[in-house]
Amino acid sequence: MEFSADDVAGWMIEEVKFAGILYQSDAVERIKAKFGENFIYVNENGNPSISKDVKKIFKKLHGGRVAWDRDGFFWGWT
Repeated sequence: MEFSADDVAGWMIEEVKFAGILYQSDAVERIKAKFGENFIYVNENGNPSISKDVKKIFKKLHGGRVAWDRDGFFWGWT
């Protein structure tokens, strides 16, 4: 099955809603395993990150109800 950035972003929303929090490191590993490596890239700091397309759709879907914690590297339901 082929997945889209919408599928991944939708999964992220459900994870944050269910658990209240989603750590980036967990999200990266689970996205790789569930949806494939094409939604992950290595950022300028040399760390694996979630594709910009997925994050853009994720932001649209949550409409401000999820906040990024820069110090903890996680998203939290607000």
